Amino acid sequence: METLILARHGHAAANAADIVSGAPPGEGLTRAGVEQAFALQAALAGEQIDLGACTAFLRTRQTLALALGDRTVPTLVVPELNEIRFGSFDGGPLAAYRRWAWETGPDVACPGGGESRAQAARRFAAGLRALLERPEPVILAIGHALPLRYVIDAAGGRLPAARIERVEHAAPLPLTRDAVEVAAETLAAWAQQPRFADTPFGG
Repeated sequence: METLILARHGHAAANAADIVSGAPPGEGLTRAGVEQAFALQAALAGEQIDLGACTAFLRTRQTLALALGDRTVPTLVVPELNEIRFGSFDGGPLAAYRRWAWETGPDVACPGGGESRAQAARRFAAGLRALLERPEPVILAIGHALPLRYVIDAAGGRLPAARIERVEHAAPLPLTRDAVEVAAETLAAWAQQPRFADTPFGG
């Protein structure tokens, strides 16, 4: 891999309902999400894409299929880039998870069998390494807001924050191989001694 084009999935039913959705396959795209995926296809019309990647969630698979359109390129599922496992928050209001997340350290797992953000970051790093090992030069990978924000920030040398910045739906975010390597190394190292960039909470 030489270039990784990241994009968040299109607007999904869980986004419309403002609920947590961290267990695959999850909800599909809304009409707006379909339109966003087609807009992503148009935005990438002049770009080389040799491989399409998505997570185990329906919303990323649908977005990838629409974004690729008539291209005849192989695709694969990278479960390491799945959304964080939210435990007992899954299916409930996103606001409740956010309140908990903003007041809890990165090494604390979501109650009810979920994972911590440090565990998730370690998993995301593994997903990036899997893509780095692929022979295809240009990969389009459709993912989720939290994983993508962690990866994008880490690629720029920034550590994860408790309050993540928004990632727009279906907007292409290209990264060079070097940037992806930095992101993988940064997330793996942070997961060993996690401390949020915007709070005093540490591991």
